[in-house]
Amino acid sequence: MPNIFNLSQIDEYQLEITAWVNYNFEQNILQGISKHVPSPQKAKGSNWERDVARRLSEIYNETFIRVPGSGAYVGGLNAARKEFLHEGTIRVLKGDIVPPLSFPRFNAECKSYKEFPWHQLYTGDCKVLDGWITQCLDAADEGDVNLLFMKFNRKGTFLAFEDRHKAHFKIENYTCYSPLSESLGGPWIVTDLGTFLGIRQNTDKLNELCA
Repeated sequence: MPNIFNLSQIDEYQLEITAWVNYNFEQNILQGISKHVPSPQKAKGSNWERDVARRLSEIYNETFIRVPGSGAYVGGLNAARKEFLHEGTIRVLKGDIVPPLSFPRFNAECKSYKEFPWHQLYTGDCKVLDGWITQCLDAADEGDVNLLFMKFNRKGTFLAFEDRHKAHFKIENYTCYSPLSESLGGPWIVTDLGTFLGIRQNTDKLNELCA
């Protein structure tokens, strides 16, 4: 069974993750799971995860990769799996993107959809965004930088992060979303992804916060 990834392109820290992914991929084939054709929405989401990983890899000149079958392997109802995994494995199986060694506090979810109820951001009761935030926080460990990378048809790409990090970044245009549910933490900042990543101060500070 060939490796899913080119091992020459990832650091030693990620070899453990690659081995885990390859094992599960092989098991899926043996069980016939891989025979199922993914839904268009699933394929769309996977493509967006790859795009985000590729963009971050270009910015930082380090390897970020999408987790095949991603979806917080150790988050939410799967949190018990942390008891059986190595600390390094836990750190990089929390969300949709496997970060390099220099980003141990990086925790990200990627969402790509046709529509988004923007008007609900101003009521504090946006069920869609609340669900995504919950996914992100369920997988998070204390001290993590929790990020939502979002893409919507004909609207663009956006980034959401907790308001507690806002002072570290240079952003002029953004929406501050305050969820009604206290379990979702404080306000979340939603801003244009391309603009955010295009400012060196932001990418440098993101690296520092995730280190």
